[in-house]
Amino acid sequence: MAKKRALVSVSDKSGVVDFCKSLVKNGYEIISTGGTFKLLKESGVDAIEIDEVTKFPECFEGRVKTLNPFVHGGILHRRDKQSHLDQAKELGVEAIDLVCVNLYPFKETIEKTDDFDEIIENIDIGGPAMVRSAAKNFDAVLIVTNVEDYAVVIDAIENEKNTKDFRRGFMVKAFEHTAAYDSMIANYMNERFNEGFGEKQFIVGNKVMNTRYGENPHQNGALYEFDKHFSNNFKTLKGEASFNNLNDLNGAIKIASAFGDENAVCISKHGNPCGFAIRDNLLDAYVEALKCDPVSAFGGVVAVNGTVDKAMAQKMNEIFIEVIIAGYITQEAQEVFANKKRIKLFEMGSDKLVLANDKKDFKHIDGGFIFQDADKVKEDEVKNAKLVSKNSASAEEMKDLEIAYKVASLTKSNCVVYVKNAAMVAVGMGMTSRVDAAQCALKKAKDMGLDVSGCALASEAFFPFRDSIDAAAEAGVKNVIEPGGSIRDEEIIEAANEFGMSLYFSEIRHFLH
Repeated sequence: MAKKRALVSVSDKSGVVDFCKSLVKNGYEIISTGGTFKLLKESGVDAIEIDEVTKFPECFEGRVKTLNPFVHGGILHRRDKQSHLDQAKELGVEAIDLVCVNLYPFKETIEKTDDFDEIIENIDIGGPAMVRSAAKNFDAVLIVTNVEDYAVVIDAIENEKNTKDFRRGFMVKAFEHTAAYDSMIANYMNERFNEGFGEKQFIVGNKVMNTRYGENPHQNGALYEFDKHFSNNFKTLKGEASFNNLNDLNGAIKIASAFGDENAVCISKHGNPCGFAIRDNLLDAYVEALKCDPVSAFGGVVAVNGTVDKAMAQKMNEIFIEVIIAGYITQEAQEVFANKKRIKLFEMGSDKLVLANDKKDFKHIDGGFIFQDADKVKEDEVKNAKLVSKNSASAEEMKDLEIAYKVASLTKSNCVVYVKNAAMVAVGMGMTSRVDAAQCALKKAKDMGLDVSGCALASEAFFPFRDSIDAAAEAGVKNVIEPGGSIRDEEIIEAANEFGMSLYFSEIRHFLH
């Protein structure tokens, strides 16, 4: 039986020596290139340098080494066609049965340097060509692109599992690998030269897990991640995250983590906040957050910017909460929830909640998607807001304005948020009218027996009429922050002065649709 041949040329060299030793043990002859060849020889692995196969030296500083008919012919000729076998023999092309390639580290390069010449040199050409050749001919060739697959490949070779179906799975992985690589390059070039909005936009994610189903049981669903965000920062302690859980978690985490290291707790339902507070400790923050709307909190999501301990868990366990996410959830706290079958617990393995801080944002619409720069409230946005009224807010009141403003920016429009003593006391969101949002929030606060007098009010877009200010004054609101920019701004300012309120214009709108 003819000796099998493997072509091994990897940028990520972890595990490659042991992988090649196992291939040799299983009767493979190794062909290799450049740094991989050097490492294999130094490690005592018998390997053939690529130019012995290509009959042509590596050239142009390594830019050309595998782009050669002896390489691609060896990979691509069909073993089930006699005419291909005859032509291979006639041309002196020997079969290559396994290709192990991972690509030049383009991502690592753009993360460490802005030097365009260095970036260009780290665009792999021969690697993707070999990967695609091997994938195309998966009928006869096994393509390996991931160092984590070495063990399963050796197992397949040693235990007669290297079937066409097995190779087909690796073929799919290979085309995903090259597609993701090319997408990354195209996106980078568009970011560098076209402000991130080129003729094509590629959104590439790595699958983390299937969700039980999508928004409804008849829909399939799955979670995909950028840059290993969930792999590194999302650990399931109890239960299974559903599609809807993940969407709701997203909103709650963004709000709870919007205040740095502060002890913040956000309670959300269907992606919108129904409770939020900052306190000296997280237990008190949770208790205050719950007061805003304990009815909506039932079956909701709680995001805790820190560690859930036993005492906090016992308090949370008094009502039905469906999902808790925190920096950590202690073992003692997990035991408190152990008998609750429906609760789901997740932690980020960090002292505080962790955001990926994606630079771009997109939304599916029928027939395509809309793509934009991600929105974020800048650190000094509230501090630099323009005082337009006669009265100003105290430092403590400015903190309430900041909380209200940040929560409003992360709540579905039209929305208004009322905050008192660093806790949300009323919220109206997703309304077709801003005055409806304001009045709905106040009605709910009244139903909950919450006193909003002296509180701060934030709107994520300008008030078009003074009616919202009139209603706020009637409720006892003392301080207001909004973007401003209405043709009736003067009327709004006049109303604020009439009621002795402080009024700030941030001059930045934060719609969330």
